[in-house]
Amino acid sequence: MKKHEYNFVIDELSAQLYRYAFHFLRNQEDAKDIIQDVFEKMWLNRKTIELETVKPWLYRCTHNAMVNFIAKKSRTSYMSNQELPKTTSPFDSSFESMQVVDRMVSILPPTQKSIILLRDIEGYTYKEIGLILDLSASQVKVYLFRARMKIKKQLIGLNKPV
Repeated sequence: MKKHEYNFVIDELSAQLYRYAFHFLRNQEDAKDIIQDVFEKMWLNRKTIELETVKPWLYRCTHNAMVNFIAKKSRTSYMSNQELPKTTSPFDSSFESMQVVDRMVSILPPTQKSIILLRDIEGYTYKEIGLILDLSASQVKVYLFRARMKIKKQLIGLNKPV
């Protein structure tokens, strides 16, 4: 990969990668740091990366960096594994509903969380997600189904009386 190709990749993919990292981490500064580290890693490996495979490579590196980041931060209680509070009243606005869905996605395991974000937010195909996360398309479908079922169970739990 040459310098102009590297710059082209940054121009084309930095916003997408940042959006993915931000949805995953829910923190602007952490997302920016992860993306910066991933692009640095790409520069260091530019001689071995083919331009045709750079996009899945970048997403895989971003995913791995975020998983490592969360594992390191979890030792200091970065992520809360608490369930959502139970309530008897339905949500009145779409903003509140979106916050609930965001919270439910945030408590998923990292692979399921990445698949939900890549499929439902970014719009990637099962095959593309498989390339990014080094999974088969059928594994992606299974993980996606399981993630959606976990979210569904949490939503059903919100409507039950306390």
